[in-house]
Order: sequence, then structure tokens, then C-alpha cells
Amino acid sequence: MTKKQVKNEPAKDIALKISELIASKKGNNIKIFDVRKLTTLTDFFIVCSSESNPQTMAIVNTVVNEMKKDDIRPWHVEGMEHQQWILIDYVNIVVHIFKDDVRDYYEIERLWADAEITTVEDEQDK
Repeated sequence: MTKKQVKNEPAKDIALKISELIASKKGNNIKIFDVRKLTTLTDFFIVCSSESNPQTMAIVNTVVNEMKKDDIRPWHVEGMEHQQWILIDYVNIVVHIFKDDVRDYYEIERLWADAEITTVEDEQDK
């Protein structure tokens, strides 16, 4: 799958839609990192936190199932066995769903601090 195969919608619009789906399941501290100028790995990283395994699974299932309705399917999903850090890879958008303490430990935001970062309002911000 190439980057161009992820529908005709711009990747940023898709990233925003995924972020809204995460927020709908009460994911928190949602950030979109535009890394197009920094790496060729992907265009956008979406990072969020979850407080429990059921919440994590609700986020994953909602994102995957709702995006499938738009004929956008993940290339790869990993981390389901332990549910501490789940990665959903859409090639040009990579979604990271962390348990709070795991996100704090890995500090993934530091790696991409030079990116253009969009903070998405979640339920806790309202």
C-alpha cells in the first residue's frame, strides 16, 4: 500500500476524523503531529491516552470500524495482546493509543517536538 492509496481525502482531514473518533470514546490528551517535513516514515502521528483496557478497546474498535466504513483499512495493528501501547498503522497516518503511565514512560512527544502539533479537545477539556 502506498500513501496515495489511502482514499482521495487529504491525510490531515483523515487524521482529524480519527482524532474525533478517539474523543468520542473519551480518549484524552489527543495530539496530531504533522511530521511531513521531518520524516518519510509517515505524514501524521496521532497520540492519545486511555485509562483502562475496556476504554482502549473501545477506541481501537471505533477507529478501525468507522474508518472501514470509508473504505480506509489499517495496514497493520499491533499491541493488542497487552493493550499498553496499541499502534494502528494506516501508512500515512499512524495512531498510538497509550495507557497513561506507558505514555509518560516513553515520552513519544519528545521525539517529534519539532513537528507542527495540533491538540484536539477531548471530553476532559470541555
